[in-house]
Amino acid sequence: MAHKEESSQPGRQQSAPENKLETLNFKVPTEFKKAYKGYTVAQSMTMVGLLREGFELSKARRGR
Repeated sequence: MAHKEESSQPGRQQSAPENKLETLNFKVPTEFKKAYKGYTVAQSMTMVGLLREGFELSKARRGR
């Protein structure tokens, strides 16, 4: 019987093994972080969700 790991954050499901999440580390200016985080809250989305959406839009605009 497979053991499903509990997510460390309430209300979030553990990703399937093929969609394992990795840490992405980079630095941004403080004001950018505040604006980015504030925008995601106002849009009821996660910071990762906005990053993924922006990446998909950029790929579509620039061509894969």
